[in-house]
Amino acid sequence: MPWLPAQVSTFGGEIDSIFYIILVITGIIFLLVEATLLWFAFRYRHREGRKAEHIHGNWKVEVIWTTIPFIIVIALGAMSFGPWARIKMLGRFPAPGLEIGVMASQFEWMVTYPGADGRLGTDDDFQRRNQVHIPVAQPILVHLSAEDVIHSFFLPHFRVKQDAVPGMDNQVVWFEATEPGEYELACAELCGTGHTRMRGTLVVHSAADFETWYEGATQTAN
Repeated sequence: MPWLPAQVSTFGGEIDSIFYIILVITGIIFLLVEATLLWFAFRYRHREGRKAEHIHGNWKVEVIWTTIPFIIVIALGAMSFGPWARIKMLGRFPAPGLEIGVMASQFEWMVTYPGADGRLGTDDDFQRRNQVHIPVAQPILVHLSAEDVIHSFFLPHFRVKQDAVPGMDNQVVWFEATEPGEYELACAELCGTGHTRMRGTLVVHSAADFETWYEGATQTAN
């Protein structure tokens, strides 16, 4: 739909499908509730000489309107479990093509890349402020951390949103881009007066272009 950002990740389609199903279900329920409300307002409107009646309830109706939402919620949970497990459970993550670290602070993203040794957390790591550069068609593993308050690592085009909480270890998220281009990195958690300015850029390169950028970045860092 045009009111959603174009999705460019391997699991974006699954997320969108679940979103649309929930939207349709809640939309239908909303319309039914509003129509019922209007009908009751008309049916039981004030009339001269008419006395109000006390209704004790109907247990069959109560069972029905409790059971139907229960079934819907269970069905949605079962349908969502597979994508959730693949996207959120660390043991299900694919082998990363690139690992990066992202430190969130008021009001910027500090991105750490592995140096020439290809390993994150060593002396030759280098950093870029508010710039994420990745290759297309490779799983990217992001190690998140927060310096001060809760932030939320949000990539709308990739359907990725993960909180970064101060003091919490092992905050990781992964995604895989399907289209080269330049995309928005935003904070989706109100984190202070400069929250709206906490923006970054995620650039998805072709494999060759990423190698060129990476070589230049490591040389500049050294």
